[in-house]
Amino acid sequence: MKDVQEVFSEFQNIKKEMKEIRKEFKDILAQDAEYQKIVEKSNEVREMKRQHELGAQRDMGSRWERMEELKGEIKALQEMISDISLSTMMDGETVEVRDEYDALYEPVYTVSFRKVN
Repeated sequence: MKDVQEVFSEFQNIKKEMKEIRKEFKDILAQDAEYQKIVEKSNEVREMKRQHELGAQRDMGSRWERMEELKGEIKALQEMISDISLSTMMDGETVEVRDEYDALYEPVYTVSFRKVN
């Protein structure tokens, strides 16, 4: 079985290769005049869409503001659920919850690494 460092190094090498291929792809597209026209038109449509969305948000007024508040509350509650379930699991207890339809949910834990220096 490979150790964590070996797998991490392989992961990093694959990410590097993908980055190089993605750069080649973008370089080829940058040289395509027709693609550049499509990108321009797409940006114009995207801006029109954004203007319509902003207008709809203004029309909604306080309801839109409430939705933004709810997004923050959801993020805070998700962090709290993660902290509580991890603490419960570390205490050796089973972690599971049920929704209003009695469907059972179990936590899914993931590990990711971030550069320290």
